[in-house]
Amino acid sequence: MVTIREEEVLERIDRARSRKARLREDAVTLAHGSGGKATHTLIEAVFREAFANPRLDRLDDSAHLDLNGTRLAFTTDSYVVSPLFFPGGDIGDLAVNGTVNDLAVSGATPLHLSAGFILEEGFPVADLRRITDSMSRAAEAAGVDIVTGDTKVVERGKADGCYINTAGVGLAPAEPSDVRPGDAILVTGPIGEHGVTIMLARGELDIEADLVSDTAPLNALLADVRAACPGGVRRMRDATRGGVATVLNELASDAGAAVVVDESAVPVRPAVRGACELLGIDPMYVACEGRAVVAVAPEAEEAALAALHRHPLGAEAAVIGRVREDPPGLVLLKTAFGGTRIVDLLVGDPLPRIC
Repeated sequence: MVTIREEEVLERIDRARSRKARLREDAVTLAHGSGGKATHTLIEAVFREAFANPRLDRLDDSAHLDLNGTRLAFTTDSYVVSPLFFPGGDIGDLAVNGTVNDLAVSGATPLHLSAGFILEEGFPVADLRRITDSMSRAAEAAGVDIVTGDTKVVERGKADGCYINTAGVGLAPAEPSDVRPGDAILVTGPIGEHGVTIMLARGELDIEADLVSDTAPLNALLADVRAACPGGVRRMRDATRGGVATVLNELASDAGAAVVVDESAVPVRPAVRGACELLGIDPMYVACEGRAVVAVAPEAEEAALAALHRHPLGAEAAVIGRVREDPPGLVLLKTAFGGTRIVDLLVGDPLPRIC
């Protein structure tokens, strides 16, 4: 039963979320790139206001376009990860996998990518070759081609070695739908590995853990899920900046429904959980680069989970929650201690520049 006090809190949250986004800062901060509340405010108050159109207004991972009867998905992403090389990957395979995954979670079959490089004067050519070789291997593994690109060089000290922008196109059968009450929420594997790996690779903390980034292309895995339950997949999102918590908030907000998550069902490796506890970070907010959140109709739950478990990248997939009618637009976490708390969007990101 919801108490009067709880109703008042929910009403305040609803009023706050319904207000028009207003950018209060006079300058961009790191928080504006976190994927949380500050990012959403920047997008709504600046970019969406300037570029508003029906395709952009959906704010999906990819835009769906109809071109002479062919339905395409189109996406773009930029990569500024620090350090450039880290356990399990580097900025090169991260750039390919991230764009492939943005297409895959929109239901598309990725086909072709572009690659744009911003290089700092003095950047070692050996490191550049290492990055491009990594991109080539990642593209081959994902079954895509890098078909065009661009290169710019800036003065020494004006960049951080190498930044990459990738855009991608793919064939898209249909636009994704919103989640509905009763739907099951699945995650394709243990969460938080990429974000924690990057933080430890920076060497700023006296913490050791046997961790590697989870960066991987998800297109084959998610194609298997769609094939296993035709019409049963409602929505898919890759849990990058802001982690699983941010994705769930976006799903709940878009559908005007609640997402209720069982904390004990969320897969988190002991090393990630331990590092997060030492850093005071909730793994639900830590970025992944090879995990997706998948919402499926209740009748498709078993088939979707079985399809995930058959693929190496989905062997540890789990059902972590359900969509409910109330309270609309909120994510609730049933804790291991038997309580329930709201999982809101963070303002900033405890782990900046993780992708």
